[in-house]
Amino acid sequence: MQGFDPPAREAGYASPGFPGGGAVSLGGPSGALPSSSSMPTGSMEQPTNSLQGRCTLDEPVTETIMRDLRSIGTKLKYVMLPRARADRAHGLREWDLWGPLVLCLALGIMLSMQAEDSNQASLAFALVFVIVWVGSGIVTLNALLLKGKISFFQSVCVLGYCIFPLVIAAFCSMLLQVIWLKAIFVIVGFTWSTGASVGFMSELLPEDRKALGVYPVWLFYVSIAWMILIT
Repeated sequence: MQGFDPPAREAGYASPGFPGGGAVSLGGPSGALPSSSSMPTGSMEQPTNSLQGRCTLDEPVTETIMRDLRSIGTKLKYVMLPRARADRAHGLREWDLWGPLVLCLALGIMLSMQAEDSNQASLAFALVFVIVWVGSGIVTLNALLLKGKISFFQSVCVLGYCIFPLVIAAFCSMLLQVIWLKAIFVIVGFTWSTGASVGFMSELLPEDRKALGVYPVWLFYVSIAWMILIT
């Protein structure tokens, strides 16, 4: 009977179960471990962003104020500079109500200062708040009913920031106190405010409903301009 020859074992491997067997070797023919340069390396740490996950409650008050002021300045830049509207008011899409509140207060104070007595001053200040906030809310609801792609506070933010040219017109009128110059200032401010707001609102309304959405915007600024003119 012919003897059985076991198959040859691969180099670098020795089974501990056979006589003369040694320890298992993970290397190649020479028994050497692979170098660290050939082994895959990586890190379990995720890349972090310096601003991501940062709590703004822990930042200094001055830094918070400066960040808000820079945001307000960016939005006012869009309103006043037509060239800044090339990005279709990307900055105004990040809404806030601080800017509209400050502009509304400034306009109300300037109109109340030009009133003849305290009763008319209180009435002028209250009318500014009613027209700006209630009027912008009505214009926004109209845009939403027309299937406009805009949020409520975003629209109020845009309409509030776009009264900035009319605030400048009211300030110049208060300083000069000349009726024909006042009319010029108000007309220029009204045209500037309407152009800035309509350019933004028309981008968010359906093509066949833009006129229905833009007309209330025009009435909104007409009422503010008329109030400045007769004060």
